[in-house]
Amino acid sequence: MRSRGFRRLLDARLASQLGDGAFQAALAGSLLFNPQQATGALSVAGGFAVLLLPYSIVGPYVGVVLDRWSRRTVIFTANLIRALLVLPAALLIWFGRESAPYILLALLIIGINRLFLAGLSAAMPHVVPERRLVTANALATTLGTLIYSLGLGAAAFILQVTLHKGFHGYAVLAVTGALGYAGSALLVRFAFERDELGPEDTTGQQSVVQAAIEVARGTVAGLRHLASRRNAAYAMLAQSLHRGIYGVLTLATLLLYRHYFYGANSDKALTGLAQIVVAGGFGSLVAAFITPRVVRLIGGPRWIAGLFGGAGILVLLGLPFQPVLLVIATFGVNITSQGTKIVVDTAIQRECDDDYRGRVFSVNDTAFNLFFVIGLFIAALALPADGHSVLAVVLVSTCYLALAGWYVLAADRAARLAIASR
Repeated sequence: MRSRGFRRLLDARLASQLGDGAFQAALAGSLLFNPQQATGALSVAGGFAVLLLPYSIVGPYVGVVLDRWSRRTVIFTANLIRALLVLPAALLIWFGRESAPYILLALLIIGINRLFLAGLSAAMPHVVPERRLVTANALATTLGTLIYSLGLGAAAFILQVTLHKGFHGYAVLAVTGALGYAGSALLVRFAFERDELGPEDTTGQQSVVQAAIEVARGTVAGLRHLASRRNAAYAMLAQSLHRGIYGVLTLATLLLYRHYFYGANSDKALTGLAQIVVAGGFGSLVAAFITPRVVRLIGGPRWIAGLFGGAGILVLLGLPFQPVLLVIATFGVNITSQGTKIVVDTAIQRECDDDYRGRVFSVNDTAFNLFFVIGLFIAALALPADGHSVLAVVLVSTCYLALAGWYVLAADRAARLAIASR
């Protein structure tokens, strides 16, 4: 926090993710918990796919942009565009026209967020010394997740107390998200010089046409660079597989709250999910406090493996299918999720050269989204309509334990190869 640059990046992240909380609460409420809508498991999974997969396809190409043009300009422009796109989306919600144009706008707003976050991660080594990267990532990503979670919880509360829970209320809530995006954009624009956040090599400042021609070549180069950094590559793969399991848990939780715990009472369902979101946010906060300390003691790979093993045991808490136990399990699983993200981000920042860092983070974001959607569709096809399945809980627990075992072996192999190559 003594670094002015870090504080400014953190301010921008928090303002943006507070806006995310408001906008995505409006999005989820209007599509999933609006009494005027009827949404099944495949519809939910399909909605996530529409929102996330198009960006996942172009994600590596976005990384080339981060490694070619001023990251300050890219971050500023991304959130400014998001603020502007929210306005027509809110109008469509207001008039109840949640059709293809609305889905397209939501797709762009959420998809551009990954560009914004990848830009922040790629810029982090320019404002924080390398020895502080683990702590900086823990603080930044976890506070961002916590603010996002609190934004969702506050939005649910506002809907209950002040706004009408319908199209008009959700539209007003969406507009508040635009304020967070605009504020974040202006913070970055006026807090940093044009080239202060990188990239270091400015010889690649080319025209759009020239850059477009070289995008595919640059993406392949980024993948090759990642392949030569096995510690980072294995950590990214482990996180991606975790995201697949997390997708199964996410849809199961939505179905349980929407159809099993409270029947057709959407008010209680939304309040219960708000508790889940807040519990997850505080789990992320705990991960921020303990991850840097534990990593210094045992190293990042052992910490990730331990988190996966702990999650495998903790998921079994869901077997009685009681809301309070699900809240506790969510708290623990989000410690795993955030702790893993902190270690993976740091591994990429430390091991990958700055000229490739943006591309690698974009590949990471692509895998992050893709595996999450795969998990959602697996759950949509395999789970009952109300989400109640003992077998699913046991299988998820088994997958976490197997992932922990594989990663121990993979990380050990990567470490031995690194020593042998010196």
